[in-house]
Amino acid sequence: MERPIRVLVAKPGLDGHDRGAKVIARALRDAGMEVIYTGLRQTPEQIVATSIQEDVDVVAMSILSGAHNHLFPSVVKLLNKEGIEDILVIGGGVIPEDDIPSLKEAGIAEIFTPGTPTTETIRYIKENVKR
Repeated sequence: MERPIRVLVAKPGLDGHDRGAKVIARALRDAGMEVIYTGLRQTPEQIVATSIQEDVDVVAMSILSGAHNHLFPSVVKLLNKEGIEDILVIGGGVIPEDDIPSLKEAGIAEIFTPGTPTTETIRYIKENVKR
């Protein structure tokens, strides 16, 4: 029997609002995934350390603070520095459309903006997880 997809839901930076992250975490759990939620105000280093310790398949970051152009790529760089290239990294939150192409170039597989149905995020993870 195959183990469930393991997802780390993280709130990088100084964001103090986590309702969206909790909604996604619940939807992923309801879809049969194992979810580890890091809580608020995580550094990229903490996110990477937790993803390694928890042996996750996916890192899903949520941000509203506007620091996505710095924090999301920092997580990818740290994962690569650790030699980890098999974790699917996705992001979501209030992210301007103009910033999405550069985030994808930096290694964020997909960006989900407000209003995206949770079913779309679930489908994307199931179709793109590297296992």
